[in-house]
Amino acid sequence: MITRMIIVTVPPERAAEAQRLWKQNCAPIMIQQPGCFGEQFLRSRDTPGELVSVQLWEDQKWIDAYRSGPAHQEILRHTRSLMGVSKVEVRNYEMVS
Repeated sequence: MITRMIIVTVPPERAAEAQRLWKQNCAPIMIQQPGCFGEQFLRSRDTPGELVSVQLWEDQKWIDAYRSGPAHQEILRHTRSLMGVSKVEVRNYEMVS
């Protein structure tokens, strides 16, 4: 199991737009992807404009399939209006046993 975190920082005045885009357009696509067990969208209480999509994936092959497929391109199309004003970091974590 891989926990994938996409950390997006947008100008505070664009945060509501980013939240709406993700919840209405992107999250529904994400949670339909094979190998994706779920997604949560978080808003920082400390840093205005910082948003995090937390996704649970079965393994790396499903993340790779998503990233090379049409669903990823569709999400990029929806978020294009924020591309020039946002900072995006992607981090992947595994559970330590």
